Amino acid sequence: MDIGVISVRYARALLKSAADAKIEEAVYQQMQLLAKSYIEVPQLRQTIDNPMLSKDKKEMLLVTAVGGEQASPLTKAFLALVLKEDRENMIQFMANSYVTLYRKQKNVIRGKLTTAVAVAPATEQKMRQMVENRTQGIVEFETEVNPDIVGGFILEYDTYRMDASVKSKLNNILNTLKK
Repeated sequence: MDIGVISVRYARALLKSAADAKIEEAVYQQMQLLAKSYIEVPQLRQTIDNPMLSKDKKEMLLVTAVGGEQASPLTKAFLALVLKEDRENMIQFMANSYVTLYRKQKNVIRGKLTTAVAVAPATEQKMRQMVENRTQGIVEFETEVNPDIVGGFILEYDTYRMDASVKSKLNNILNTLKK
């Protein structure tokens, strides 16, 4: 079977179980943490995929990756099931699939605001509100400071990108002058 199909099936089952237990938000946070752990610690995949490591140690490692003792019993049971079924090589895909399914179900949109200098919380909130009004959804907002854009801002969400940076405006003027 295809990795994508399997991981989505497991993720759907986890989402349904989490919704029934009314803890889908907590599981969402834990699956984000697990996916992030796989990205930030490349050795995690190698360790989990190692057939010489016992299932108990793999489970302990995965529980630690989702928040340790704060992990919900449902998440712990899910990880134990995945290990029991010998699907641990797909756990990263399952976590990412859960995050995607949760966002789709709850209408959560990821947004990013890049500015040349740090912005006031009120400004960030105003930008978040603008995106929420336009998308009729909940926005997970990330801010980034990038002095290379000189001034202004770059707002990205969904497939929309608004570049109001001084750097892009200067590049536009330069391109016009070159013609």
